[in-house]
Amino acid sequence: MRALVVDPEAPANLRIGTVASAEPQPGQVLVDVHHISLNHGEISFAAGREPGTVHGYDASGVIARTAAGGPRLGARVIAFGSGAWAERLAVDADAVAEIPDSVGLSDAAALPMAGLTALRTLRTAPILGKRVLVTGASGGVGRYAVQLAAIGGAHVIARATRTDGLAELGAHEVVTDLDGIAPVDLVLDNVGGPGLREAWDVLAPGGSVQNIGWTSGEPVEFPPYSLFAIGPSKSLNTFGDVASPAADLAALAGFVAQGRLSPEIGWRGPWDRIAEAADALLGREVRGKAVLEVR
Repeated sequence: MRALVVDPEAPANLRIGTVASAEPQPGQVLVDVHHISLNHGEISFAAGREPGTVHGYDASGVIARTAAGGPRLGARVIAFGSGAWAERLAVDADAVAEIPDSVGLSDAAALPMAGLTALRTLRTAPILGKRVLVTGASGGVGRYAVQLAAIGGAHVIARATRTDGLAELGAHEVVTDLDGIAPVDLVLDNVGGPGLREAWDVLAPGGSVQNIGWTSGEPVEFPPYSLFAIGPSKSLNTFGDVASPAADLAALAGFVAQGRLSPEIGWRGPWDRIAEAADALLGREVRGKAVLEVR
């Protein structure tokens, strides 16, 4: 089968190559992949993987072989699993979900990693009536986080360098810096670097910062005693739980079908344009997600 494989000599460290066909193991299903989507971290770290490795995690397509607990044969699905950027994907049955007829496969492909990250991170604390800050809000995870936090009843503050469309997604405040921002209860930080320190400074006692990305590529420095605060404990955490995501993938697809969640795809094209798509994503030229057609 054809697949996007790691190649340090290729643009974006990825190229279309030929590899052995995916073969499902016990408990796995086989997906004929129609669309894939890119995430900032996957592109950034491609060069660090073994050359020839099939890359990527997000895919949508049709079930070609099923397993116990998996969707029916021929079902249209979204999937989350290693080696997704290929014509066929073998993936655990609890990592795929059937999508409603009203949801296109290209839109569905944009959901898995970014949508799961936003959804599960927002569940780390009660958000109804709380103030939630999303940094890097114009990216794939950020745009989902803004929408899902609004659905959950939070007061949403979206921070981004490109702020267009964020108010329409449900943000109550849209800012480019945190000067004058009232304390917040939860931070979803996609940026890292100095912005992480700024987010910590506006965190209310008892609140938490969930670091889920580091698109700035810059280090962060916390001066002595800057993490100390009187009152209920503030916390800084990393978060990346993607285990057994089928039910949450189905929930995300359901929100799309209901018109409550927009996939926010800012780049579309065939997968032989991977270098172009990767450059646009890393250059922050893409509003939301980049989705590539496999077939």
